Amino acid sequence: MPKTDIARRVYNHTWKLDPIVRSLLDTDFYKLLMLQMIWGLYPRVNATFSLINRTTSVRLADEIDEGELRAQLDHARTLRFSKKEMIWLAGNSFAGRTQIFEPDFLAWLSHFKLPEYELVHRDGQYDLTFHGPWMETTMWEIPALAIINELRSRAAMKGYGPFTLDVLYARAKAKMWSKVERLQQLPGLRISDFGTRRRHSFLWQRWCVEALKEGIGPAFSGTSNVLLAMDNDLEALGTNAHELPMVLAALAKSEAELRAAPYKVLEDWQRYYAGNLLIVLPDSFGSAAFLRNAPDWVADWTGFRPDSAPPIEGGEKILHWWRRHGKDPREKLLIFSDALDVETIEATYKHFEGKVRMSFGWGTNLTNDFEGCAPEYNPGLNAISLVCKVSDANGRPAVKLSDNPRKATGEPEEVARYLRIFGEEDRVELAVKV
Repeated sequence: MPKTDIARRVYNHTWKLDPIVRSLLDTDFYKLLMLQMIWGLYPRVNATFSLINRTTSVRLADEIDEGELRAQLDHARTLRFSKKEMIWLAGNSFAGRTQIFEPDFLAWLSHFKLPEYELVHRDGQYDLTFHGPWMETTMWEIPALAIINELRSRAAMKGYGPFTLDVLYARAKAKMWSKVERLQQLPGLRISDFGTRRRHSFLWQRWCVEALKEGIGPAFSGTSNVLLAMDNDLEALGTNAHELPMVLAALAKSEAELRAAPYKVLEDWQRYYAGNLLIVLPDSFGSAAFLRNAPDWVADWTGFRPDSAPPIEGGEKILHWWRRHGKDPREKLLIFSDALDVETIEATYKHFEGKVRMSFGWGTNLTNDFEGCAPEYNPGLNAISLVCKVSDANGRPAVKLSDNPRKATGEPEEVARYLRIFGEEDRVELAVKV
């Protein structure tokens, strides 16, 4: 099968508008799983999502043309799920289950379109927000991030000729393949692509997925990108994200409801899913608080995804918690996914080998690692930490505390209130690169 010549495609595209997002399936699988639950249980909840650039030294509005950004966002709003895509969602097996999506949900999804957006720029940054029903605005997170990251990549390469682009991508491919060769040395490794949100481009993510499929074979467990999973006959992977507890916490009418929100999410989730999809994301309001107050039944779930604590330290605390609840960690699963690169994967794998089942979700450092690849230094090709988070639910402010205070989001007075309720135990401030 001939591989895509990325450099030539970048240089020679003939589209009046070269769309970045060409399918609503070009999103992460967890979005569709969460969407079905939101559609079923919270159809009347409104939620606002807001763009947050944590790399404040990068002035996005100076690098990305506003007209080009609006054109890409407008194009995404014209997309609908195709008949082929709907048949695949209805008939494919996910996480070992057939018909994971309800017929009524799929009927609703077949008419789905992205809602309107609001865009202004302030002090060199874009203020991009999505207001409306939660079951509509939630679907903007991934395409919005993919669009902005790829527009930034395009702007950085705008002056490059075909040979410069050839050199750039040749070096990036060699850099990525050197990582593949190191991963080949880890027997029993399970790793997947989690790189949609902050990818260099769709074409580059596709190349990385194809390279992993060939390079590490069965160790490559799949991709979070639903479109790439469908096109490459791969497993679509993912579970849930921080927005679920963030929204339920924002809706809480008392401190007791607020404390219970992370566990209410799990109860809701279990109504829809089972087995390998029963993965706990503990750090929305601090992993220490989550583990301290978790009901005993949480220990029966398949595994945890420690997302913002250092992987070894965070993983060890979860293993200790399982043992306290009479569970053998060797029968459980830890999914590591926070800012991973090959060095972190190797160290974490070697530390936990034989102690617990492991899986790695490889994100930005898989699909957007171009540092040192350009013939001349080009900071526009360096990945940045860009997120799109829930900022309010039914008009009430939403908060994420995280195990890393630099990843906290929300109004300062609300963050302070949540810290008073959940505590600051084991929160460690670490640099956030991606």
